[in-house]
Amino acid sequence: MEKKKVTVPLVCHGHSRPVVDLFYSPITPDGFFLISASKDSSPMLRNGETGDWIGTFEGHKGAIWSSCLDTKALLAASASADFSAKLWDALTGDELHSFEHKHIVRACAFSDDTHFLLTGGVEKILRIFDLNRLDAQPRQVDNSPGSIRTVAWLHSDQMILSSCTETNGVRLWDLRSGKIVQTLETKSPVTSSEVSQDGRYITTADGSTVKFWDANHFGLVKSYVMPCNVESASLEPKHGNKFIAGGEDMWVHVFDFHTGEELGCNKGHHGPVHCVRFSPGGGSFASGSEDGTIRIWQTSPVTHDESDLLGSEPSGKVKAVADEVARKIESGLHIGGEGKTGDTDKATDA
Repeated sequence: MEKKKVTVPLVCHGHSRPVVDLFYSPITPDGFFLISASKDSSPMLRNGETGDWIGTFEGHKGAIWSSCLDTKALLAASASADFSAKLWDALTGDELHSFEHKHIVRACAFSDDTHFLLTGGVEKILRIFDLNRLDAQPRQVDNSPGSIRTVAWLHSDQMILSSCTETNGVRLWDLRSGKIVQTLETKSPVTSSEVSQDGRYITTADGSTVKFWDANHFGLVKSYVMPCNVESASLEPKHGNKFIAGGEDMWVHVFDFHTGEELGCNKGHHGPVHCVRFSPGGGSFASGSEDGTIRIWQTSPVTHDESDLLGSEPSGKVKAVADEVARKIESGLHIGGEGKTGDTDKATDA
């Protein structure tokens, strides 16, 4: 059997408590960006390629359970245990609006057209806020069978999906009727859900299983049993030929999408892995852990055969642009302490 290659990640320090959610922006003219949610109440924005710290969004008073960026990475949103979801200017770090809820908010997601923000949480209510009318009352989609854990948009913002903290399965809601039209059945509560970049698949993690569903007909395409209970999974976006999963064993596993064979195992975290996500070009992926760090791993070592894959990611020119953006906005964003840059594994924990 071919010897598995060992990769050394970029380690991003700065959070003082566990990292529970990661989100990559699409590739923009200024590169792509990574936002992280942590129980320390301060979402952080980073250069998605290098891990360099850009800024910290300050204003929440409770743990952040979810954070996201819009398609142009100009807006950010966060969902918090302080009973609010906040909208941020991603360039200046300014808070644009706070959407008040009546209980903990666990999940948030921008619509593809960036006109709406979807939230869900302990109230068992999906709310859709109109970002063109910030003070308007949100549309509410009720009757979720439990406390909402994850949310996502699909089908050109005509449908939304949600999973619950203590209830099995994923529910698909038709926004025209406001009703559940399909349930993706699982044996355990779904802790992670992701719609693939091309819109073909829904990736879910439940218990020790990762499943892939047809996003158009909602049939089960693949189901694989993992080495341990996993909390998050993500499908490689460019070729769709591999996926990653992370969970309680503290490792980030890489698998073949077609066969389920384990291709690699990335070790380095010192606590359970709560979230994993592929970068938009597929050349790297990030993991967030109970240990408070984010680690950015290269999908594979650069070889002549695979250089085209990694070449899809922005290169040094983008880094220079992103660094310039960071310098310009640093005075507007609140500095969040140590760990401004991605560093190698030998770095000291913050």
